[in-house]
Amino acid sequence: MKSKKKLIVLLAVLAAVIAAAAVLYNKLGQQVEREQIVVNESSAESIDTGTDEDSADANGSGDTADENEESDNSSVKAPDFMVYDIDGNAVKLSDFSGKPVVVNFWASWCGPCKSEMPDFNEKYLELGDEIQFLMVNMTDGSRETVDTASEFIEEQGYEFPVYFDSDIDAATKYGVYSIPTTYFIDADGNAVGRASGMISEETLQTGIDLINAAG
Repeated sequence: MKSKKKLIVLLAVLAAVIAAAAVLYNKLGQQVEREQIVVNESSAESIDTGTDEDSADANGSGDTADENEESDNSSVKAPDFMVYDIDGNAVKLSDFSGKPVVVNFWASWCGPCKSEMPDFNEKYLELGDEIQFLMVNMTDGSRETVDTASEFIEEQGYEFPVYFDSDIDAATKYGVYSIPTTYFIDADGNAVGRASGMISEETLQTGIDLINAAG
């Protein structure tokens, strides 16, 4: 009888430990997702928070930037930039003033960029009326052209809006040295957060929640 009671107590303790571990695991997971996004930056320069596996040098070397900057709690106006749509029409970030914006820098040769795109497309289909998605292609005219990027998007069947940084205006103003890089901009035009490297659907949603809350 005593052995049975001890076994029951032991099993109860073990169950409690497992439950506590599960709660801690979930909390740590949420913290990691949140910490991948750098919030309220004091400048628009790129910070590489990813690894060699989940980001690529924008010049195609496969190396990532080594720069790191400290963040503060001040609101930062996102620099305006000009890119082009598939028809060659100029489009500015400021054209979407009053609406939260997700800006993603990518290229069709970038493996991590391609890996996260299904999540971006899914979120666009879900929230495209509420959030403006700007999928900014790093169109250097050699390794990446409008044609190669467009063909890739068409082959994959993605429906989010794609814009071409043919003048390298957006990448220069945002100091994008490694891709993918994603910026989260609220309806007031503040750069609320940024994530470098491939992000998960959960991290993307976290960034979206940030700009919705800020608005």
